[in-house]
Amino acid sequence: MPAKETAPSVKKKGRRARLLVLVLVLALLSGFGYGTYWGLDTVRASFPQTTGSLKVPGLKGTVEVKRDTNGIPQLYADNDDDLFRAQGFVHAQDRFWEMDVRRHMTSGRLSEMFGAGQVETDAFLRTLGWRHVAQAELDSKLSAETKKYLQAYADGVNAYLKGKSGKDLSVEHAALKLSDGYRPEPWTPVDSVAWLKAMAWDLRGNMQDEIDRALMTNKLTPQQIEELYPPYPFDRNKPVVEGGKIEGGKFAPQGTPGSDNGKGAGSGSATGSGNTGAGTGAGTGSGAAGASTASQPSTAPQSGLAGGATAQGASVGLRTSLTSLAKTLDQVPAILGPNGSGIGSNSWVVSGKYTTTGKPLLANDPHLSPQLPSVWYQMGLHCRAVSPQCQYDVAGYTFSGMPGVVIGHNADIAWGMTNLGADVTDLYLEQVRPEGYVYDNKVVPFTTRVEEIKVAGGAPKKITIRSTNNGPLVSDRSDELGTVGSRAPVPPSAPDRGDGYAVSLRWTALDPGKSMDAVFKLNKAKDFAGFRNAARDFEVPSQNLIYADVKGNIGYQAPGRIPLRGAGDGRMPAPGWDPKYAWKGGKDGNTGYIPQDEMPYDYNPARGYIVTANQAVVENGTGAGKYPHLLTGDWGYGARSQRINDLIEAKIKDSGKISSDDMRAMQMDNSSEIAALLTPILAKIEMSDPDVRAAQKLLDGWNYTQEPDSAAAAYFNAVWSNILRLAFGDKLPKELRIQGSCRNVREETSGPADDLAKTVRECGARDADSAQPDGGDRWFEVVRRLVKDEKSAWWQSPALRNKPATTTRDELFARAMVDARWELTAKLGKDQSTWSWGRMHQLTLENQTIGKEGPGFLQFMLNRGPWNLGGGEATVNATGWNAAGGYGVTWVPSMRMVVNLGDLDKSRWINLTGASGHTYHDNYTDQTTLWAKGDLLDWPFGKEAVDKATEYRLTLNP
Repeated sequence: MPAKETAPSVKKKGRRARLLVLVLVLALLSGFGYGTYWGLDTVRASFPQTTGSLKVPGLKGTVEVKRDTNGIPQLYADNDDDLFRAQGFVHAQDRFWEMDVRRHMTSGRLSEMFGAGQVETDAFLRTLGWRHVAQAELDSKLSAETKKYLQAYADGVNAYLKGKSGKDLSVEHAALKLSDGYRPEPWTPVDSVAWLKAMAWDLRGNMQDEIDRALMTNKLTPQQIEELYPPYPFDRNKPVVEGGKIEGGKFAPQGTPGSDNGKGAGSGSATGSGNTGAGTGAGTGSGAAGASTASQPSTAPQSGLAGGATAQGASVGLRTSLTSLAKTLDQVPAILGPNGSGIGSNSWVVSGKYTTTGKPLLANDPHLSPQLPSVWYQMGLHCRAVSPQCQYDVAGYTFSGMPGVVIGHNADIAWGMTNLGADVTDLYLEQVRPEGYVYDNKVVPFTTRVEEIKVAGGAPKKITIRSTNNGPLVSDRSDELGTVGSRAPVPPSAPDRGDGYAVSLRWTALDPGKSMDAVFKLNKAKDFAGFRNAARDFEVPSQNLIYADVKGNIGYQAPGRIPLRGAGDGRMPAPGWDPKYAWKGGKDGNTGYIPQDEMPYDYNPARGYIVTANQAVVENGTGAGKYPHLLTGDWGYGARSQRINDLIEAKIKDSGKISSDDMRAMQMDNSSEIAALLTPILAKIEMSDPDVRAAQKLLDGWNYTQEPDSAAAAYFNAVWSNILRLAFGDKLPKELRIQGSCRNVREETSGPADDLAKTVRECGARDADSAQPDGGDRWFEVVRRLVKDEKSAWWQSPALRNKPATTTRDELFARAMVDARWELTAKLGKDQSTWSWGRMHQLTLENQTIGKEGPGFLQFMLNRGPWNLGGGEATVNATGWNAAGGYGVTWVPSMRMVVNLGDLDKSRWINLTGASGHTYHDNYTDQTTLWAKGDLLDWPFGKEAVDKATEYRLTLNP
């Protein structure tokens, strides 16, 4: 399929072609199956009314809905209830299919929409119990004001749904109604609250890292694993907060506003004391080992269990169970990214001291899984006159299905978010008995509940959900995880294994909290104190919150529930029967978490800017300027954050100033750190094959930027992918390698590995999005530390057919260059003048559910693309790809914004897709081509600017 063109006429022709096909298909479906004929009105029936007037029951006064040419709505009301009731109504107008699928997912009810194929996924989601926790939050944690807003929002959604079904809601609902008579049920407040649990799940931290580290113990020594999880490079890549300490139970940034706050801890070695860990993850979400213990000899047992044993059979048992758990996690729908891996983001704020406006500029672009429609919905929520009865004047990015604005600005402050990546999940092995589980040498009864899963077109299924004091038994939802097995590794003091071990999950998001309260507090905060007060309630998911205000202040806050652990550091699955490995404090109290007053923050640092891009927040440890608590050992390694730091420093050097357009240009920076490291080495290697030499010549004079039309970027990234495969991928256990990656290996037995051992075919088991090595900035750091050791054992690779074995760095790099040349010949053709990175690095937007798993002709109609993109892995313009799985785009800057605190009407924004979730609407993907080019739309905020931009005006009446 050719890449997406940018000419409007081409887009309209493509839309019309799909429209005609859809009409034909629906006509055939209805004509043959139901005796009626569907026409063009069926396709357009769900398009929202955007002009004139409509009655919305429950409104106290009129609400104006003003949309610009991109369909972005700005709502105006006289009281808070009307404002959020109208938000629910408008969200449902544009995005109800997305909302309906989302609430069925969060409650484990996908089978009601899509049939028996979703039963296992539903069972796992029911085991996690998102909806139960959301209900508990609604019943006992959220403020009365928040609950009032949630009900008003639900009433607005239901006002839209009244009397509608099938084609009146969406093309997708029409198809479901044809197949099984599905009709959506009313929206409820808990449907909105549960969405935050899905958000927290995708941003949950290092669960996959725990699994990967344990699985690696089968093939690699502790020292080798340490080499694949190097310490965070504090001497090179700055943390978010540079220095600071806890005094009197409160965190104090280094210095005070106006002092030399920009010269903090940035050169410390990776030694010291304290609990920490090592991490992994895909791309921008990769993990850095913590500063305090990563350079010491590994204490991780060879079995892969905290405090565990080393028996080979036991290791196999645990490996099987963890592989199964990884597969189960892959089956859970990932709304924000591929099971939380690779989810990163950029945000930074520059003080007015260094801007052309004299006031702060704030940029944000969260990196999430590409979706159609985008996970974000742009909207303004305005009180005609701000008062105690109507408190909001805010605009930004919302989540369909949830009231309020998640990221954006009001009249006084602006804020952005990136994933902090805190370690908020731990896996525990549980010794189970028929009557319960073992804890502290006693058998404790399970907490159980029985739930029924309704199945479209089939009989309902009943499941029993069991939980321990650590959390739900996630192993119950997998045939392979029914028991860990009689050979699971345990310490000598472990209880009798009986029928085997189960696996439970301890996760902060399963404790009821107040994150929904935080959204509304953020929306009406007036200053940094109000911002920090809101952040205290933003318990899950833990995010880096960045701040600026119209008075010229800038700031940062790390919020969230971060556990205080007993024994262990979260690196490996822990023995659940041993009380010393439990989290401190009770589930319903705050004693088990780092106190919010001790969480890091910064305010008006002397350096004049703050950057968060998933790098380390602080350097933890016990020395001067180090943070005493463990937030995580799984930071990103700071490739993007340091590049942003460097771009800012270069711009403000010699009294330079930064403009809004400079901020936009930084968001599109395509520079590759790993290319800058390796290209000079690759260029010096002598290659005998003339075709390979010709490809090698592409690297001469290359500036390491990954533009869509760059042949050099295409060749380098292919070389990089092959280096990773040869040096690391082929040495990893099958459980981490990509599906279809097969090798002949000696069979695992309890006997000696001699010449009589059998050879078996061993194939990779990982999905393309989560396979390793993924090529993210963890692997940048791995290679950076190895590249000077030209005879490292990692550079050894066996002979293969006509390819000789390699024993040195340059031999392996040469082989990678050969393999890359022929790989690109197969993909792009022999003529390298036609090569380009964009032809390999393509984005295809897929419609939820049907666009991913429906029949091919429906995927053609619902999906859009491809677009040829620049950027790449761990690049500021983070169009991520997994080096083990291919070159296609797997996550993207899901939106981009630049907020101008000097003149809010001169702020700019863009979404990945468009406002509409209706497949053939003009605003379905109208922003995507602009997004791909790095363009931003004007973002009007004040009434005059909004009125000037308004193209469609709808009045909602009581």
